[in-house]
Amino acid sequence: MKGLKASLVIIAVAVLALGFAGSAYAYHDGGVAYCEGCHTMHNSLHNTAVSTTGGAVQFNGHTYLLKGSDQSSTCLNCHASNTSFSGYHILSSTGTPAAGFVPGDMTPGGDFSWLKLTTSATTSYGSPVSNPGNFHGHNIVAADFGLTAQSAYTTAPGGTYPVANLYCSSCHDPHGKYRINSSYQSVVSAIGTNVGPIIGSGSYGTELPTTNGNGGAGEAVGVYRLLAGVGYEPDSVAGMGLAFTNPSPFAFAPSTYNRSEATTDTRVAYGSGMSEWCANCHTQIHNPNYPTTLEHPTGNDAAASLDNTDANGVSIAQKYNAYVYSGNLTGTQATSYTSMVPYEENLTLNQTNYAALAADAVNDGSKTQGPTPGNNTNVMCLSCHRAHASAWPQSTRWNTGAEFLTLGGIYPGIDAATTEAQGGQYNMGYTQAQVQRSFYERPATIYATYQRQLCNKCHAKD
Repeated sequence: MKGLKASLVIIAVAVLALGFAGSAYAYHDGGVAYCEGCHTMHNSLHNTAVSTTGGAVQFNGHTYLLKGSDQSSTCLNCHASNTSFSGYHILSSTGTPAAGFVPGDMTPGGDFSWLKLTTSATTSYGSPVSNPGNFHGHNIVAADFGLTAQSAYTTAPGGTYPVANLYCSSCHDPHGKYRINSSYQSVVSAIGTNVGPIIGSGSYGTELPTTNGNGGAGEAVGVYRLLAGVGYEPDSVAGMGLAFTNPSPFAFAPSTYNRSEATTDTRVAYGSGMSEWCANCHTQIHNPNYPTTLEHPTGNDAAASLDNTDANGVSIAQKYNAYVYSGNLTGTQATSYTSMVPYEENLTLNQTNYAALAADAVNDGSKTQGPTPGNNTNVMCLSCHRAHASAWPQSTRWNTGAEFLTLGGIYPGIDAATTEAQGGQYNMGYTQAQVQRSFYERPATIYATYQRQLCNKCHAKD
């Protein structure tokens, strides 16, 4: 039996790898995976206690009978890799990265390895600049992989979620109970309910919920990225009053998404609800009445609409479409999209929009159109931030702490050929290769010779 079980595990891993290479989903399939993928039924592995298997990085836990010492470590048993920078991996350095390490994963959410990179430099005017890794994103706790809680905060900025309890499962429902049913409603499996079984992933738009099924419930697909919905409260924070109040967002990704964007963008099609979903933990950042005024207008309200106009009657959508790079406002809607500044199409979840949004989730450059003025498209949290981590403080998509992103037509870096590009305020202690990786390998030449902040994609102030 042990030999058979080991063979089945090997086969499952092979199927997992093949599945992600093709359709990008095989293990979770939009819902709960097979139990022994994450849990060990008797806290043992090959007749040895999991917690005493020789100190290996992987499969080293026992809490909740998990195969990692905590929830995130269990996820990273599969989602971390030092050698394979593609597919479903989100951590490319399982140990302590060497100086100059270039994180390998380029998923839309970012590589958690940026959390491990602390750098420093000297500005061109002689002042020191520090770039601590633990400010580069969500500091998930994953002890087996060297990831620890954020030390500067006790709770999520603008919220009350305890940072010591931040795991992958704080955002993603590992059991995948949330789903989209055949009536295109977001529902959850719970005792006393009759919901359709999940037949596949809802992250890519390739599976449709159907009216077939037992008990009249039809069939369902999972929600985007297994992101938890209303009422979700993982065991790690049970009883703290932190249950989610906003539903899972409506979005789709292309099936191949962990890739260089040097030639074409990886376009995640965001429909609606992303900022509201982030507000499950960062509540006050979205509250315009919060005393410290933390919010930047985002989400599905009028304040976040790209239809808002300036004193000259020019809408943000028009600016987005016209902006090519600093000083060049000759762009057109047909080719204006950039995944460095994504936006929300403001599509609600229904049968018509499901297919329309899925068609925009591509990586082949076939969908380059920008927002349509008058369609109430929106700015959202991910217009500026990456969900997991980035190279830059506060998980922003680019360095917001200096006026230039390129200098003399090149990216900044401590190893740059020019003195000005060696300025620490521009490179934050990174090499040119690291900076270019933060732009997902886009060549510096697609930007202005002296490119200013990409905030200007919406604001056109440069």
